[in-house]
Amino acid sequence: MVKGKQFKEFRDTGNPITAARIYNAQSVDELIFIDIDASVEGRAALIDVIEQVSSELFIPFCVGGGIKDINTISQLLRSGADKVSICTAAVEDAEFIKEAITIFGSQCIVICIDFRKEDNKYIVYTHSGTVRTNKNVLDYIKELSQIHVGEILLNSIDRDGMMEGYDIELLTEATKITNIPIIALGGVGKLSDFSAAFQVADVSAVSAASIFHFTDQSPIKANFFLKSCDVSVR
Repeated sequence: MVKGKQFKEFRDTGNPITAARIYNAQSVDELIFIDIDASVEGRAALIDVIEQVSSELFIPFCVGGGIKDINTISQLLRSGADKVSICTAAVEDAEFIKEAITIFGSQCIVICIDFRKEDNKYIVYTHSGTVRTNKNVLDYIKELSQIHVGEILLNSIDRDGMMEGYDIELLTEATKITNIPIIALGGVGKLSDFSAAFQVADVSAVSAASIFHFTDQSPIKANFFLKSCDVSVR
């Protein structure tokens, strides 16, 4: 298991199976497991690791990385995933996403949008942030709304691992143009970053990694903090 900064400079953060056991005990709502090399290397996520991780979990488990066909989704679900997160293939083949929704249901299909801010525009990237597309993030969200995907995971490459807060500006714009649940990702450095995403941007969920890896904060502390801010949490 690794954590980087802006999709590079990766640091070892331990064993994914052990981490899954710890987060499960801390009552997180969901674990998102992304094989960051899969789409670049043209392969699916590592099934054996997913099977081991899922055996430790009693919470929803979302898996992403290199998913580009129906058979891979079936394998991941059989291996213990509850949902799949698709990034590159969703940009390249909208018909695949439509087919996946028809077969598995919207609740199973999460679209991850990796993006950068360039000249005051938000641009979609694929292949773990290595390939720039010509898609504008907000336009792409509108496209995804038409095919009724289950959730959208908005992941800021610029803020990834920087611990300087979410991109509240984009998150706010995104929640205004779609009814699809928006999950914020990228940039959390303090607990108030979580509350800002809910109270200012009106997202449906928040996701984070570095704050839990590199500080003394935990999901338990985050939940208590959000409750103190009158944010409804489980």
